[in-house]
Amino acid sequence: MLLVTGPSGAGRTTAINALEDLGYETIDNLPLRLVPMLIDEPTAGRPIALGIDVRNRDFNATALIELIDTLTADPRVTLEVLFLDCAPGELIRRYSETRRRHPLAPVESPAQGIALEADLLAPIRVRADHLIDTSEMSPHDLKAEIGGWFRRAGAPGLAVSVQSFSYKRGVPRGLDMIFDCRFLQNPHWVPDLRGLDGRDAAVADYVTSDPRFPEFNQKLRDLILFLLPAQMEEGKAHLAIGFGCTGGQHRSVAVAEIMGNALAEAGWSVSKRHRELERRSANGRPQGSG
Repeated sequence: MLLVTGPSGAGRTTAINALEDLGYETIDNLPLRLVPMLIDEPTAGRPIALGIDVRNRDFNATALIELIDTLTADPRVTLEVLFLDCAPGELIRRYSETRRRHPLAPVESPAQGIALEADLLAPIRVRADHLIDTSEMSPHDLKAEIGGWFRRAGAPGLAVSVQSFSYKRGVPRGLDMIFDCRFLQNPHWVPDLRGLDGRDAAVADYVTSDPRFPEFNQKLRDLILFLLPAQMEEGKAHLAIGFGCTGGQHRSVAVAEIMGNALAEAGWSVSKRHRELERRSANGRPQGSG
């Protein structure tokens, strides 16, 4: 059983739909008092995903924590809690775009409801087994992330997310490991390469031609491949690895692509994401130095 919760607007409905596509039996907004009854019902041989948030009829944080404790203690149940988080500013933007009222502040501003809900959910967030920050994710990104974490067949027990980013825009939230690629020679200063990105062979060749790259790549690959089984043994289902450079266009993208491919060749389930390239694609604006 997977409990899916988090603040309103963080993507619970998208996650529930993605889990249904992955073969889960999904139930959204079931009253908390009815959840234990599911255990006594005949199962369809599929895991159950329950969407729970403040709109549940009898929702309160204490009752949900008590439910988590009850299900965890039941030998018939293997329980995990997925918490979808999102930065308050992004939640405000989403409510502004949809013009919806916040369930905890139907006559006040969404900001008031968002702040109240964050306080209400804080103890549940601490109890979560999995945390996904959707602040910079589109619905498509979230569905891909859910697939990486909860795909039921054909994937190792640990899903690896490899990401590139620009230090100018700050480090993405939720990364487990971060590696700085700014010491490598920068294709931005080569006119023919400036308009390309790290997925282009010419850019990748330029980055990997740095005399320091071969040793860096080998040691980094060995380190990550050493750590992944250890992280899985500790019970992690997902590991996010970030590679940063100045503009997030050249060096970090090239290294993330190379490392992601190496990990996939080693048998790990890998997803790749390039934050600044996605942003550029969305708004058409050029990137900074890479």
